[in-house]
Amino acid sequence: MAAASQYFLLILVLLDTHASQPFCVPGCTCSEESFGRALQCMSTSLGKIPGNLPEEFKQVRIENSPLFELSRDSFSNMSTLEYLWLNFNNVTVIHLGALNHLRELRELRLEGNKLRAVPWTAFRDTPHLKVLDLKHNRIDVLPEQALQFLVNLTYLDLSSNRLTVVSSSVFVNWLTYQKHQHSACGAEILSSIVLALHNNPWECDCRLRGLVQFVKSVSFPIILVNSYLICQGPLSKAGQLFHEIEPSVCMKPKISTPSANFTIQAGQNVTLRCLAQASPSPTIVWSYPLSMWREFAVLTSSTVEDAALSELVIPTAHPMDSGNYTCVASNSMGRSALAIPLRVQLAREPLTASAASMSHVELHVAEHTVRGVLLKWLAVARTAEEKGFTLHIASDEAGRKEVVHLGPGIHSYTVHDLLPGTKYEACLSLGNQSPRKGPCVVFVTGSIGSDLEGRERLLHATVVLCAVLLVVPVGAYVWAAQGTCSCHQGCCPRHRRPPRCPQAGPLCKDSSFREHTAVCEDGRAHRDLQGGGEDSS
Repeated sequence: MAAASQYFLLILVLLDTHASQPFCVPGCTCSEESFGRALQCMSTSLGKIPGNLPEEFKQVRIENSPLFELSRDSFSNMSTLEYLWLNFNNVTVIHLGALNHLRELRELRLEGNKLRAVPWTAFRDTPHLKVLDLKHNRIDVLPEQALQFLVNLTYLDLSSNRLTVVSSSVFVNWLTYQKHQHSACGAEILSSIVLALHNNPWECDCRLRGLVQFVKSVSFPIILVNSYLICQGPLSKAGQLFHEIEPSVCMKPKISTPSANFTIQAGQNVTLRCLAQASPSPTIVWSYPLSMWREFAVLTSSTVEDAALSELVIPTAHPMDSGNYTCVASNSMGRSALAIPLRVQLAREPLTASAASMSHVELHVAEHTVRGVLLKWLAVARTAEEKGFTLHIASDEAGRKEVVHLGPGIHSYTVHDLLPGTKYEACLSLGNQSPRKGPCVVFVTGSIGSDLEGRERLLHATVVLCAVLLVVPVGAYVWAAQGTCSCHQGCCPRHRRPPRCPQAGPLCKDSSFREHTAVCEDGRAHRDLQGGGEDSS
């Protein structure tokens, strides 16, 4: 009987011992340190902060885990936590409210994560935080009021991030917050503040002027871990130290041009130039009346520091190109614009009234529909608006000839019921004149199969595969191009997979349209434009 009583007492002791063992996360280790109980999870599969952590922990260290985010109230049961180390995880997001209840937090270390931004107002809930380690993240912005709730901070590490421009007010205001805090508490001496800003891609233009001057004159209580901050841009200052440069003062763009206006003959080339002086460097764009119809090459270069030269090149100017060409330069300081008038005169040779009128008309294939294409044109001449137009649509292969009379004010027409693998021509003339008096375009539909379903699919997806998207002068027939082509090969030879040709490729003779030049395109397989011959080598 005595032996049975002893055995029963032993079981009670063991159960009591097991019940008194402190909690620990599976796969992690727990220990008693001088500052209190610590939880350490190294190289575990933790994807989030465990939700059942007890209040007894003073330190939580989770490293090399797939931890992605710190959600709201992640530490709601840990009001006594003092040290939170979350280094070398995948933390990308810190939600506002993630640090709620951490009133006693002293250290927060987030080195080697993937943070692009930090919710700085979240530190309102950590008034005693002294160490904030954010190095080796992807932070690219530091707001001016970022440190307003970190008045007791003594160590801030922002090194090895993606900061390019930071206002000196961030740190000047920080000192002001600290002085106000200390004076309210009756303290006379500020504690030192260790600050790390090195290994960031600093853009040393005028926007960084304040920070450069701050670094040059930094003194107690701020101590830089590395005062040799290096510029990564602009190109003229790349590789230089902050102490070696003097950024210019920021200013909005000032625009000038070598010539106030241009008057040229039709057919000539002209280059409009716009010089913008600004700091930081400006972005320059051009606007002009026909920008939606005619796109010109723009070349922009930096002639000297804080200046950019933009050139708009107009090849073979047309009377319809006349108008104001506005150069718009903008940067973070503002925006400026300058209009350059261009006048393009007709050649001095006698021209008929109809020719003069049609020289002001452009025709192109704007888009495709389910079974056709949408043609659009631009008419600048007043006579064109008074007389209206005649649209001639023809295809020898399809045996189609269509004449459509369009009244004044109409500038588009949809061509329906196109056949696949077929070449079409559309010409626009003034009034009831011959189609050769106006601009023409040629477009080709592709073919991917002979069955009806395949043809419907083709018309929906690629009916304008080879449609002209450029202005085509009278007598020229163009296919838009995307590859390489040489004239000795012959453009669009008669087999299923013609060579691919670039838009800027050489002009070649097209055997199916005599005495007209053609530029060839493919992008998907065509059948033979003249009847579907077999592939040839």
